[in-house]
Amino acid sequence: MSLPILKIRVKRRSDGSAALTCERADGSVTWQRQEGSIGLVFPSHDLTHYAVETALGYHHGFFGLVADGWDISDFSAPWPRGPIPPEAVEVELVVGLLDMQRLMNADWTAAELLEQGRLYVSSRGQKARIPDLTDEMLTRVLDERRAVFSRYAAIAPGDTLELVFDRSLTRSPAS
Repeated sequence: MSLPILKIRVKRRSDGSAALTCERADGSVTWQRQEGSIGLVFPSHDLTHYAVETALGYHHGFFGLVADGWDISDFSAPWPRGPIPPEAVEVELVVGLLDMQRLMNADWTAAELLEQGRLYVSSRGQKARIPDLTDEMLTRVLDERRAVFSRYAAIAPGDTLELVFDRSLTRSPAS
């Protein structure tokens, strides 16, 4: 049996921090300790990435690029691989909006979420593609996120949540 495209492990540590490890199909690994304030934010952020990328069928978001050989450190300064590709920028926008929605305890429709995205992008003078997102697609993402959040919440300190990111099993963004 061959290894899936990417095996994702999020370890809950007893001090409240976490560690993210990604093992590629070729056996290579990239990982990040998520300590302090990062440890409070990044497990939820990374699990939201998983939900968005799998439920909406993104193949070249964060986990897709990691599966392709990017290291986690490639996603920050000094940007050794250069700027992230447009699809990954789009995924990051959606994930950031969903993080904001969760932190605000808001219940946005897809149209409201996308309006927040347009406001965010325009306020920063950025050019980022705003995806066509329907309420049905948003519900798919939120259901997937709820499921992985629940699985992570159920693990004890010292235990690890394992997920599989396999592009051949993801839905297409249009479906």
